Amino acid sequence: MLEEKNLYQTNNHSQKKSKPSALPVERQEVVNSWGGANANISYVYRPTTIEGVQEVLTMAQRYGRTIGLRGGGNSYGDAAMNGENILLDMRRMNRILSWNPSNGRVVTEPGVTISQLWQYVLEDGWWPPVVTGTSKTTIGGCAAMNVHGKNAWQVGPIGDHIISFDMLLPSGKIITCSRNENADVFYAAIGGFGMLGIFTSITLQMKRIYSGNLQVHTQAQKNLTGMFNYFNENLEKSNYIVGWIDAFAKGDALGRGDVHRANYLPPGADPEPQQSLRLENQHLTPNMFGVLPRSIIWLGMRPFMNNFGTALVNRGKFITGRIGGVKSFQQSHAAFHFLLDYVPDWKNAYGSGGLIQYQPFIPKETAHDAFKEMLRLCQRRGIINYLTVFKRHRPDNFLMSHGLDGFSLAMDFRITEKSRSRVAMLARELDEIVLAANGRFYFAKDSTLRPEVAEAYLGKETIAQFTTLKHRCDPNNLLETDLWRRVFG
Repeated sequence: MLEEKNLYQTNNHSQKKSKPSALPVERQEVVNSWGGANANISYVYRPTTIEGVQEVLTMAQRYGRTIGLRGGGNSYGDAAMNGENILLDMRRMNRILSWNPSNGRVVTEPGVTISQLWQYVLEDGWWPPVVTGTSKTTIGGCAAMNVHGKNAWQVGPIGDHIISFDMLLPSGKIITCSRNENADVFYAAIGGFGMLGIFTSITLQMKRIYSGNLQVHTQAQKNLTGMFNYFNENLEKSNYIVGWIDAFAKGDALGRGDVHRANYLPPGADPEPQQSLRLENQHLTPNMFGVLPRSIIWLGMRPFMNNFGTALVNRGKFITGRIGGVKSFQQSHAAFHFLLDYVPDWKNAYGSGGLIQYQPFIPKETAHDAFKEMLRLCQRRGIINYLTVFKRHRPDNFLMSHGLDGFSLAMDFRITEKSRSRVAMLARELDEIVLAANGRFYFAKDSTLRPEVAEAYLGKETIAQFTTLKHRCDPNNLLETDLWRRVFG
């Protein structure tokens, strides 16, 4: 049997130890976190209907197993894993149930991906209001994690655009939740990482657009202070804004990098919107420069996945940005948003140990100093994050929210057998900086969060409120994941 690999050993005390082993062996599969740093074995089921989900719920209760939910499998850590138990892969429940192009409302099953959604609505002049850096995430997974995008400070997370949803409880009952009906469950299940019930349909409001292109501006910033200043000066005149940071830069250059911001084209600005809104004018080509297949590019990246190579790449990217000065150009929505899809399987470049992402959210008043301290700490420990993404956010009303009026820093760390324990210790030190700055964390990206840290930022009252709702919706604790046991079990 595969040996589990986790940054922190999962607390399995809440798992039922004396389970009958009657589940079919052929259902056993190795399941990896998206980042590849965690792996275990689960009994994987792929239902296509609500009745199929209900059958698995009944079976799990019969054999004393828990059920974890999995969408596109894009959570960096163990949020979509349930070792030695049942895992429901929801990707086959992927129908768009209704679409109204006159008002932009769409109803989807949970397995519909962002890719399916934008391709379905684009030619009618609509775009999903919030998208992730990859189009492979599912709507159910996005709702469960309450994902955000490059416009988070302006439009909030995806939950702010969910009108209602139907949710199957472990009892077999289906409830409808909205801001007016079962509102307490609505605000807890969105961002509740699949612990209250199973989304069966989700109603979303799309964003009206008047062109298939965005007007994009890029500019290099010489340090972290410049990065903050640029964001603050351009938030009000941007629809999207995101920064990349060179985590290897030191001294006066600490936190240097590039900023990309974009705006929707207003009505009439695109002379041929019927062309730019066509799907064939959005898709990435299979080859770079018309020659090199994108599917093998990660092989060329692997030799650079070390401190020397990545520092060289980061420096080259920054210098290129500085030489070009301010750039302004039009880019398709798909090309601007889905940077992680440019190089398929790029995570494989990190090697067999994979990567984890550490993403803290810190209030605007304390973010600058906290991020400086974090970048310097990583450099002192000799564990430098290879990819660092900088975003702006706003608070929201969801119970288990990561949102606040401030900034986030998404930091990708390569994991090897030698570095695993060192990264875990670094994460503990980073936690202290985040908590001291009144920061928060994001379950979709987390691999290292500890119960005491979750309690410190969420508060005992919030956790108690969520636990009460879980007892009400899932009294037998049928829904569990490795993340749930690690942080709340």
